[in-house]
Amino acid sequence: MKNLRNAPKTEERRVYPGTWDDYEVDVIIPVYRPDDRFFTLLDRLAKQTVRPRRIILMNTEEALWNAAEGNEKLRNTGAAELCEIHHLTKSEFDHGGTRNLGVSFSRSPYFVMMTQDAVPVDRYLLQILLGGMRGKVRMCYARQLAGRKADPIERFSRGFNYGPRSRVKTMSDLPELGIKTWFASNVCAAYDRSVFDALGGFVDRTIFNEDMIYCAGLLKAGYAVRYCADARVIHFHHFTGRQQIQRNFDLAVSQAQHPEVFAGIISESEGIKMVWNAAKWLRKQGRMDLIPELVWTSGCKYLGYRLGKAYRKLPASLVKCISGNRSYWGAAKQPKSGTAGEKQDE
Repeated sequence: MKNLRNAPKTEERRVYPGTWDDYEVDVIIPVYRPDDRFFTLLDRLAKQTVRPRRIILMNTEEALWNAAEGNEKLRNTGAAELCEIHHLTKSEFDHGGTRNLGVSFSRSPYFVMMTQDAVPVDRYLLQILLGGMRGKVRMCYARQLAGRKADPIERFSRGFNYGPRSRVKTMSDLPELGIKTWFASNVCAAYDRSVFDALGGFVDRTIFNEDMIYCAGLLKAGYAVRYCADARVIHFHHFTGRQQIQRNFDLAVSQAQHPEVFAGIISESEGIKMVWNAAKWLRKQGRMDLIPELVWTSGCKYLGYRLGKAYRKLPASLVKCISGNRSYWGAAKQPKSGTAGEKQDE
């Protein structure tokens, strides 16, 4: 029997049950050209207080696993016996469809979605996420912390979006939180499988935001989502201006394609708030030298976002050039905006 004597002494910790023997969970990770963080992630998953039943890897680079070095690194993690690897081509990858396929390989009542660069801070990540599944809460997502190598702007951004206080969100929070009501991240999030299946899973074809789209459907169905601030992963990026344009273009395309979720909810105000607060924070830190970089990256984000919202008015060749996921535009016919089964005018 596993006990919680060494678990974090937090508000969430105090309401946990005393044993985890009844919990079965699989972890599902899309993988594409991973670096050493991925192998650290696997090693720490194998050492969790709630050990995953399986780690399902949806891998788009089969050659990696055929290389002696890659296989050796995997064996050295201690998670090799937990890993189940499924290969797909890059053109087959989709943010929603690939994750749905990964879920189809799972036989556990709970599963956790992660990305290959999200490294658990401690042994209690899965324990805390699963412990959050109480009452109407059927999805829990983790806090993302910037690592030591993250630049100051990235550190502020992670703190702005992932604060130190946990919160349960329901539809009643929409007037207060706006688009943040739907905010949840598959960088690290736990799901109840039975509810996931009942709601139809992730949207099967999407360029981005499969987690937020699912979260919106979950809340509209009368359930709740929990942000677990004590479930922590190290996750951050060093995006160039071009990468910021691409990422925010794809984000806005997903919003434009799903007005049933995002119509009438303004996203720009959250971005403006973050930039303004970041500028004040940099000033307090004595890093006024980073203000130009903040303005530049924020401008790239906004440009990408505005182009994405208007993608239907752009030439197809330009859309494919701007997007960070070019294979999305050529692999299959893209979804029209509106709810499923509803005829729409382009």
